[in-house]
Amino acid sequence: MASAAEQLASNLNFAAFAKAEDLKKRIWFTLGALLVYRLGTYIPIPGINPDAFAQAFAGQSRGVLGIFNMFAGGAVERMAIFALGIMPYISASIIMQLMTSVVPTLEQLKKEGEQGRKVINQYTRYGTVLLATVQAYGIAVGLEGGAGIVTDPGWFFKLSAVITLVGGTMFLMWLGEQITARGIGNGISLIIFAGIVAGLPSALSGTLELGRTGALSTGLILAIIVLAVVVIALIVFFERAQRRLLIQYPKRQVGNRMFQGDTSHLPLKLNTAGVIPPIFASSLLLLPATVAGFSDTTAMPGWASSILAALGHGQPLYMALYAAMIVFFAFFYTAIVFNPKDTADQLKKHSGFIPGYRPGERTAEYIDYVLTRITVVGAIYLVVICLLPEFLISATGVPFYLGGTSLLIVVSVTLDTVAQIQGHLIAHQYEGLIKKSKLRGGKR
Repeated sequence: MASAAEQLASNLNFAAFAKAEDLKKRIWFTLGALLVYRLGTYIPIPGINPDAFAQAFAGQSRGVLGIFNMFAGGAVERMAIFALGIMPYISASIIMQLMTSVVPTLEQLKKEGEQGRKVINQYTRYGTVLLATVQAYGIAVGLEGGAGIVTDPGWFFKLSAVITLVGGTMFLMWLGEQITARGIGNGISLIIFAGIVAGLPSALSGTLELGRTGALSTGLILAIIVLAVVVIALIVFFERAQRRLLIQYPKRQVGNRMFQGDTSHLPLKLNTAGVIPPIFASSLLLLPATVAGFSDTTAMPGWASSILAALGHGQPLYMALYAAMIVFFAFFYTAIVFNPKDTADQLKKHSGFIPGYRPGERTAEYIDYVLTRITVVGAIYLVVICLLPEFLISATGVPFYLGGTSLLIVVSVTLDTVAQIQGHLIAHQYEGLIKKSKLRGGKR
């Protein structure tokens, strides 16, 4: 079966794609949905002065607002209706994953299959509304605090801003679910992907403009391009890397016949945590600088100013804490999303076992041991991918869009989407082969 699938995958070509009508419809639907998202990032919320906000944002673009602006596709710097982006939904999803590990009721729901998953998804939506409302209210208050940003401050502006921003987030959540169900790829990931990719042309043009004016040498620009290619190659290699544990199933007897036991593999990804560790780490580290940017720094005590300076973007302390937080969140999130005990129980339930290890607790300990070792490698990989561009950014002032986190998201989403397209093409070719065999059988 595996060799047949590989043979079909190797024969995928444009002709096969042209015949896959369902796949083409899914791709067109996905492109149309992403176009709607991009249009929404240019519609500002009512009651603000765009020019005044652009000036205020320019001073904070290197802080946590820069990260949110990258994920929101530039909607933050324009204070558009999609300024909150999809991040409240992602935060609510992570919180729900945490709670399913510590709250027995939610843990039981998780084990109930599809029905339990629907209930947890509904709770996640409620959490998204709550988080988005709190963040939108904070944004509305912050906008009123800026000089000349809000044309008519008051409760009416706060209410309209909250309704608009929360509505934008809920629409994006719905749009992402529609892409996942009726389009191609993961809708939430593709929305973030579209936001990052939309900013790449301006970032590249800004880099070339620095080269034209002499701020960056031609050799340095070429080195940046080479580094980007190397980073992309590393991401592709490590995102595909996995440790496969051999699983065996015992022999079984049906009537008087004895059937040989089956074998399979338990794949453990090298980077189980995905892009969550660098996102969390960079957001937490840039938060103090962003808060200080909105406050009076002259009134700060000397020790606070020294700490703030040491935590500046590109400083040694910032780099060290960034690396430490990436490692911490890599282990922390892996422990949340993958439970060796549950996996061992499922193997035992289906009579599967790892050769040399007793089913149950010993199998769980071995899986945990292997997972810990490969997570060390995965955490080191994330640190290298994220810190190499950070050193380049701090030394040369290259635009933030060329950071390791953005490249990691773009490459990961691209790999997943391409894999889904290939899966659809393989399924289409299988269906074609089955129809041909039935027609031949009918003719005979």
